Amino acid sequence: MIGLGTYTFLYAKGYSYLTNNPEACANCHVMQAQYEAWLKSSHHSVASCNDCHTPHNIVGKYAVKANNGFWHSFYFTSGHYPDTIEIIKFDHKIAENACRRCHENITAAIDGNVLHGKAEGLLCTRCHNSVGHSESPTARLNSPLTRSYHDYAPN
Repeated sequence: MIGLGTYTFLYAKGYSYLTNNPEACANCHVMQAQYEAWLKSSHHSVASCNDCHTPHNIVGKYAVKANNGFWHSFYFTSGHYPDTIEIIKFDHKIAENACRRCHENITAAIDGNVLHGKAEGLLCTRCHNSVGHSESPTARLNSPLTRSYHDYAPN
């Protein structure tokens, strides 16, 4: 079992996920569109995948990477994943926190602004869904953000 796990880890370039290199996210062909869109986005020069999609502490970062890596490999290996990859609620919350962390001066002003109806709790991605990924074909303003990986499991 350990030999099979090691072979799979090496074959799938699992070691690359331990780095901060955005190319690691495109190891899987399913993420190629997101990677190419990020290359064209306004965030390309200031943020990598990990800056937006993992917590900003070492334990949280690698816990999320391990969890996502396990489920991604499970579903990609089994073939039970949607054609259009959608972010799950937990990971969306991480990305939202990253927006608010990097753009704190703006989000704080919006959250307390009467003109925005005291918009505290409003999600940045409600209006800025495709910012980090340019206009990727997978960026959908009405995509459900409450699905989990388990929603794609066979019945």
